[in-house]
Amino acid sequence: MLKNSRTVKKYRWVRGMSLRHENMRTIAIANQKGGCGKTTTAINLATAFAVLGKQVILIDLDPQAHTTLGLGCDPGALDKTVYHAITNVQIPASRKQIPISKAVQSTNIKGLDLVPSNILLSGAEFELATLYGREYVLSRQLKHMRDNYGICLIDCSPSLSLLTLNALVASTDVIVPVQTHYYALEGLKQLLATVDIVRERFNHNLRILGVLLTFVESRTTLSRQVQQQMREFFGALVFDTVIRRNVRLAEAPSAGQPVLTYAPESKGAADYKALAREIINHRIWAEQMSNGAVLAERVSNYRLLVEQIGPDHALTEEVGDGRG
Repeated sequence: MLKNSRTVKKYRWVRGMSLRHENMRTIAIANQKGGCGKTTTAINLATAFAVLGKQVILIDLDPQAHTTLGLGCDPGALDKTVYHAITNVQIPASRKQIPISKAVQSTNIKGLDLVPSNILLSGAEFELATLYGREYVLSRQLKHMRDNYGICLIDCSPSLSLLTLNALVASTDVIVPVQTHYYALEGLKQLLATVDIVRERFNHNLRILGVLLTFVESRTTLSRQVQQQMREFFGALVFDTVIRRNVRLAEAPSAGQPVLTYAPESKGAADYKALAREIINHRIWAEQMSNGAVLAERVSNYRLLVEQIGPDHALTEEVGDGRG
């Protein structure tokens, strides 16, 4: 059960902290709501970190394999994926669990490697269901990669599944992409509460690094109002950087490239480089004093946000191109 706390705790900010290989930061990009920009964020934030000189490993933990596709890999042609690293199927008997390092694929971006996925991963939940310590499978694998990378990003599936649980248990931080959209708040309460449960039961070091506003339309009054209300609700937890709606972000996956190489001068590329710099230079890497239960309680009052904006502007429009 979640602890019920009425105490509003604060966030402590630490500036100028560096990322070291001996202390690899593992960041899960998570939100069980689809179409909020998880995959787009995973690919382009990983690329931005690499462009800024970090050694980065990106793990595709979604059976849809969109991150794998978005970096130009054919999921169907791969014989070693993250699935083979986290499962140990006895049939055929020759198929043993492999070290995750054996599944690593190089990319065209210097400093960025990929652990790809494919449709086989959809069977991992069933195979792990009866395994003792199934929540720690990915965490145990990543321990062997800490000397090789400074940052690990995990693109989670759009559900609070065993795979997502593995990602949260293995991570030091969570980034939650959220559309500036009324319905985008529906699942946020459950995700934040889940983070708190994971922190309490499995991973005491897990922290919410920030809420990332995506599909932002700065030209519309409604989008500006939603941004303002989100910042009033979540305060410093919301990243200063926002990801603006941009057609180049939608086009880049079809070319098998991050937007930073597909359209380096685009708004999308600029936004993700700004986000990477914010995380590296200004964002908290150390202790975050809040907990998911308090945040979840605040999200439960999300209907106040609509009342303040006005029920006639409840952001019910369809999501445009570029969803991740």
